[in-house]
Amino acid sequence: MPKLLLIQPPVQDFYDTDIRLQPIGLYYLKAAVQKFLPEFQVTVRDFHHVWGRKTIPLPRELRYLKPFYQCADSGPFSTFHQYYHFGAPFEEIVREVLEERPDIIGISSLFSPYYREVLFLAARLKQAIGCSILVGGSHVSCAPEMMLNDPQVDFIIRGEGERPLVEFLKAWQQGQGFSEVPNLGYKEGGELFFNPLAPNYPLDELPIPDLPDNDSGRYLVNGKPITFVLTSRGCPLQCTFCSVRLTFGSCYRRRTAEDVLAEIDHRYSQGFRVFDFEDDNLTFDKREIKHLCHLLLERFHGRDIQLLAMNGVSYASLDAETLQLMQQAGFTHLNLALVSCRQEILSAVGRTHQVEQFSEVVKNAADMGFAMVAYLILGLPGDNLQNMIESLATLARLPVLIGVSIFYLTPGTAIAEKFPPMTSEDIFLSRSTAMAIETDGVKRRDLYTLFIAARIINFLKGLEFVGQNQNLDQLLADSTEKNQRTRLGMEILYRLLAERKLYAATKSGLQEVGEFDPELFMRLWEKLDWLITQNGKRITIRDR
Repeated sequence: MPKLLLIQPPVQDFYDTDIRLQPIGLYYLKAAVQKFLPEFQVTVRDFHHVWGRKTIPLPRELRYLKPFYQCADSGPFSTFHQYYHFGAPFEEIVREVLEERPDIIGISSLFSPYYREVLFLAARLKQAIGCSILVGGSHVSCAPEMMLNDPQVDFIIRGEGERPLVEFLKAWQQGQGFSEVPNLGYKEGGELFFNPLAPNYPLDELPIPDLPDNDSGRYLVNGKPITFVLTSRGCPLQCTFCSVRLTFGSCYRRRTAEDVLAEIDHRYSQGFRVFDFEDDNLTFDKREIKHLCHLLLERFHGRDIQLLAMNGVSYASLDAETLQLMQQAGFTHLNLALVSCRQEILSAVGRTHQVEQFSEVVKNAADMGFAMVAYLILGLPGDNLQNMIESLATLARLPVLIGVSIFYLTPGTAIAEKFPPMTSEDIFLSRSTAMAIETDGVKRRDLYTLFIAARIINFLKGLEFVGQNQNLDQLLADSTEKNQRTRLGMEILYRLLAERKLYAATKSGLQEVGEFDPELFMRLWEKLDWLITQNGKRITIRDR
């Protein structure tokens, strides 16, 4: 029986997410192969999650960040310091793969800045085992030539992978060549060949992801087993900074609500209790999301279940009725894809949302008890500091936490076409932590300062106090009665406002953060007469 091994590789960066790590795409591939080619043995190995982290040297390309991430900071406004390898050591991966003895290895390359980890792993496996190496994932769809051109990569798959993988395995098994395999890239006589893209299997023909029976204890949130769910694929929007259309296309396709419910019911029987909907457009079809919520409410009412939407929900489709049904069905958290509070910036990046809807959606959702994070992109081309300040000030006055992403280029996107062709180093820097893109009006120091400013606002939004309204001066005076983290945050904020200096909490005491611009911070602070905490209370900053 031929063996296919699918691998989620480790990544290297300043930080890693805690829970959005389940390689659901690989489990979809496994299920498809086992449905259409049951003679293949398919194994998925996650070498990223639960392997811990190891400090590694800062790469040469990121050394310009040392003045920004200069020291270990235990304060609540800290950013980053050490650079880490998250996942299994490469030598351990090779050792375990040797025990598997696969005939073909598939490696997931989801995120562009981590392509080096994929290629390094491919080289180590090729040297140790010598079998064919196939690479797929979002980054491959963004930069197919770059990945196939590597000498250790034999094949790549662009776009959705289920049908191309099945057709590739058929061709590999029969030895009849690869020219008819859709979406496949391969090498022949030293040349690179890229077959045309073709539609995937219809969604109703795809089996649900084939998770291991013992997987419910591997991925946890607040101690409860979590798994991912997809209700749709494809994105009809045309945001110029996003690459999702390169993988899933512009044709929006949705599974039936009954099919989604059956999957959740099955996962529940496996022990999962938290379900994160990873759709790019979960609520795009309001009729279908309402239908799904009715089914979930009927099936799980009164049972231990929690629903999340952590990949970002479009606020344009969240009317009061939809929100109410989502809350009743078990949704507790909403991550809202805001991008900017300035309509002209949204228009410039091809986003059709209307900003005036956002505040109403947030207020309705807050009244229903949702915990929310609104995500901004700072540093978009054409944006300016005043716009960013206005966006942060707007969110400070709403019952949401502020999620900040610093703009980076992704290969293959429309916005990247306005820049010089991306080099391999540019792609390595395609991460928020790199703060790689500066413009005439927005410098790295500005982005760094506003990122920390958002953390300061979120710190205040997380404070708990008696009553519905409290004055900041009183909160500062009462901070000695709070826990250590709160006392430390209040002390640093007090000194920032009094001395115009930001301090990091180091082992040797408070140390000034040199790259923080206090004057820019005060431009934002002066706009904040008051702010609203995450649970809807008001903190008065100054009386006008």
